[in-house]
Amino acid sequence: MAVAPRAKPHNFFTTAEWAMLSARSQWRGIWLVAHCWAVIGVAMALAARWPATLPLVVMVVGTRQLGLFILMHDAAHAVLHRDRSVNDWVGYWFCSSALYAYRTYHLQHHRYVQQTEDPDLVLSAPFPITRLSLLRKVVRDLTGQTFLKQRFGPLLQSVRGEASGRSKLTTLGAELSKNRRFFIGNSLGFCAFAAFDYGWLWLGAWLLPMATWLQMVSRFRNIAEHALIAQNEADPRRQARTTRANAIERAMLAPYWVNYHCEHHMFTSVPCWKLPLAHELLHRQRQLPHMEIASGYVALLARASSAERTAVA
Repeated sequence: MAVAPRAKPHNFFTTAEWAMLSARSQWRGIWLVAHCWAVIGVAMALAARWPATLPLVVMVVGTRQLGLFILMHDAAHAVLHRDRSVNDWVGYWFCSSALYAYRTYHLQHHRYVQQTEDPDLVLSAPFPITRLSLLRKVVRDLTGQTFLKQRFGPLLQSVRGEASGRSKLTTLGAELSKNRRFFIGNSLGFCAFAAFDYGWLWLGAWLLPMATWLQMVSRFRNIAEHALIAQNEADPRRQARTTRANAIERAMLAPYWVNYHCEHHMFTSVPCWKLPLAHELLHRQRQLPHMEIASGYVALLARASSAERTAVA
């Protein structure tokens, strides 16, 4: 297995520029995690005060749930905090308990990006697809079908499986164990809210965004980052895509600079909040024409759903 070619920082930045870009902060990552939870809290309070705002709250909270995943992603690269133990503790307890498993999986993605061994290749390989196929996928996302399949599909298969007796119980126990943090955390959250007669708020402003809006924006993120990228690309500047995002897209689709994905793949030790600076420095070096950059999410989704053949959803 040959690893994907990687960009060398000294080919793009001065020593001082790279030192500035790769420096880890003691407070910025923690501030971003606090900001993410604060937005979620304010949105849920808004829904509690004015339930009619729930559709907007679903979009805001779902995007910030993606934001927590993005910040966990930074923790997986050990750039969320200067101290590695603090980095992992904050990433695990305040972003996602999937941190350690995700780190192993994700670093393989970087090592073999867009190659046969890339575990994320399955997400980008099918594109382009037809617009009808993309629409069906979005409908499944927004109706919770994608969430149920991903979260509980293996569990339901173990229940319906042909195995019987102890074998079936063993399989069922394993699947329940995988979901125990989800069940325990959400049960405790619901009970805490229900104790103050706000059980509906937990269901409507936490679980509903997770089951619907989060699924769609995560799909759009995956499409934007690697769909329509050539496999076995030798140029590190074209192994992932940066997508220009306006203020609304940053707020509702691409939080915490996740749209600067080409820069992230080129320089994985740069924290997310410094990716715009990396982009600007590369612009000064006239590197942008050589990089994979999309003008916006709408245009990119149109390209990704431009196949004329009939696609299987």
